[in-house]
Amino acid sequence: MRSINDYLTEDHHACDDLFAEAENAVAANDWTAAEPRFQAFRDATLRHFAREEAVLFPAFETASGMTGGPTWVMRDEHARMREALDALSAAVGRRDAEGYLGHSETLLMLMGQHNMKEGQILYRMCDQVLVAQAEDLLGRMREQSEAVPG
Repeated sequence: MRSINDYLTEDHHACDDLFAEAENAVAANDWTAAEPRFQAFRDATLRHFAREEAVLFPAFETASGMTGGPTWVMRDEHARMREALDALSAAVGRRDAEGYLGHSETLLMLMGQHNMKEGQILYRMCDQVLVAQAEDLLGRMREQSEAVPG
């Protein structure tokens, strides 16, 4: 059985790859490629957030009794990353490479710090606290792949 850490860390890597593809297309001023690549990155990132916010975090909070701890921090960081995604989306709409690349630097920093905290702290805690529920939770998180990002 896969661990929660493995599953969500792989999801981080998939989002990172899409982020790099979009950024490279913007840097090359290839808006025909940049727009769909950015949209794919945005959708994948929002699905990742939904996996955590709708499935993982509530299960962890119930099992651990911690509601103001790491999951609160992660939700707050998700909100900041959503703001950066909105700024990137606006830059794509304007075909503003300079604006996009500036916001992408900010988002890259936020994602790097966030993903490290999740992978090295929260996901490991989840693997310990949620071991009996892991298979069910992984299935429910996979179902979020079908959800429309919002």
